[in-house]
Amino acid sequence: QEQLVESGGGSVQAGGSLRLSCAASGYIYSTTCMGWFRQAAGKAREGVGIISSDGSLVYADSVKGRFAISTDNAKNTLYLQMNSLKPEDAAMYYCAAELRPCTYISDLKTNGIDYWGEGTQVTVSS
Repeated sequence: QEQLVESGGGSVQAGGSLRLSCAASGYIYSTTCMGWFRQAAGKAREGVGIISSDGSLVYADSVKGRFAISTDNAKNTLYLQMNSLKPEDAAMYYCAAELRPCTYISDLKTNGIDYWGEGTQVTVSS
């Protein structure tokens, strides 16, 4: 079964760092564009950052310069390094993937996502 499995969430103080991981099945890793989305309580799910089909990285303005996406092809894993965390970064973080040509995820949209992970919670205290 094709799946995405996130890990690495937790609780940190403002200014701290966390690294999230998303392990993907081989099929998903090789046929999709992957990225990270988040959903805070009472708010809509929003895009955080993605890696597109050409390898370029796209980030939401709110996380630029603080968050970084990377990959490990040998492990079929996507990472999200989060630095200088703020209370407003607190949310459930989801790994997501859209089959190529990745029409929607490239714009950080949720419309065309084909696969979602179950999420990992990030809490940031002030």
